[in-house]
Amino acid sequence: MKMLMKVFAVMVLTMPALALAGTWQKVSLIDHMCLEKVKAAPDKHPVSCLLKCAGSGYGILTADGKWLALDKAGNDKAMAALKATSKKDHIRVDVTGEQKGETIAVSALALVD
Repeated sequence: MKMLMKVFAVMVLTMPALALAGTWQKVSLIDHMCLEKVKAAPDKHPVSCLLKCAGSGYGILTADGKWLALDKAGNDKAMAALKATSKKDHIRVDVTGEQKGETIAVSALALVD
């Protein structure tokens, strides 16, 4: 019985941490400065603009139209991916991380086709 209680306690204590982790797949990468301007047609947002407006910070536009900001690590990963791509626009990413309010603490970010 004591063993069952310990297992249950561990499960209960780790569940909240797991609930915050997430993966967002094939979402648009948008800089904060251009968010309102390109929200209606994010795939037309050119890489040149994403690089130029990097100082405002990056985020993702979810399927329901919500914008979640990336943390510093996520911004660095996004910048590296943008500099390495030959794509001109239609920038979609897969992001893995932990959502903290309106920000994602990014552990992985990759451009997708």
